[in-house]
Parts: sequence; C-alpha cells; structure tokens
Amino acid sequence: MKKTNAMRLIEASGVKYEEFEYDASLGISGTDVARTLNEDERMVFKTLVTETNKGEHFVFIVPVAMELDLKKAAKAAGAKKVDMLKQRDLLPLTGYVHGGCSPIGMKTKLKTFIDASAMDKEYIYVSGGKVGLQIKLSPADLVKLTDATAIDIVKSAVLQ
Repeated sequence: MKKTNAMRLIEASGVKYEEFEYDASLGISGTDVARTLNEDERMVFKTLVTETNKGEHFVFIVPVAMELDLKKAAKAAGAKKVDMLKQRDLLPLTGYVHGGCSPIGMKTKLKTFIDASAMDKEYIYVSGGKVGLQIKLSPADLVKLTDATAIDIVKSAVLQ
C-alpha cells in the first residue's frame, strides 16, 4: 500500500500504529466504518473541520456515532460561533478529501480538539488519510501528533 502523509508523519515520529484497509463501497460513514472493522462505534473517531465567520479553522475529533456540539466547539476554540467547513473547501485547506480526512498531516496545521471520551481508551481509530484506510493508535499518541486539546465537545445524549 502507498503510504499516506498521515502514515509518513506517524512513522517519522516513532509512534506505533496499525493500519486497516476496508472496502469503501460498503459505506464511508463512520458507523459504516466501525461495522466494517467489526469495532465498537465508541472506538472509531471522525475528523471534522470547522470555520468561523472570521475565516479561522479548527479540527474536532469525535466518536463517529456522536454529534459535534457546535456551541461547545466554539467555546473550546475561543470563537463566537463555528460552522462545518463546506465540503468543497476541505481538500484545498487540509489536503484530504471527505471520507478520508485524517487529523494527522494536514496541509495546513490547525488547532485541534479531541473529545475527552477518547482519553480513557487504550486505542482509537481515525482516518489514515484516504477513503478506505483507518489508523489505530493510542489517544495519547494522537494528542502528541496533532497537539490536540482533550475536552468535552459532543452533544449530550437525551435520555428518554
């Protein structure tokens, strides 16, 4: 397999990781990926890129079955408001495509936040930098690689 930018940066740092290729024709949503990997959805994280009205960009890494709380995200970033980046702007900003956006090795270094729920896990999965590739590594190593801040940034589940 051809190495992605994310894989090259991880290897250069000496961090241990595992790569997992999957058939993207089975679906590229995070929950599809978790099912394909036969992994708990709480272990698979998606990378979301946001934008403020001032043109600032931030990265948020959250469990695939959870939703980013935009108010919590804005507060964490010190912004009044954040919105999801338009899909057409993802590749020019990050170097990655929708469904294959890794928090590691983006073209532009962006302030990154990871949901605090990741930090009590032995490992998590994030995109490896292309559709059909996931990387398994420790959350602490991901924090080191991305200089991320761990904070509660997902919407709370409503009990019924």
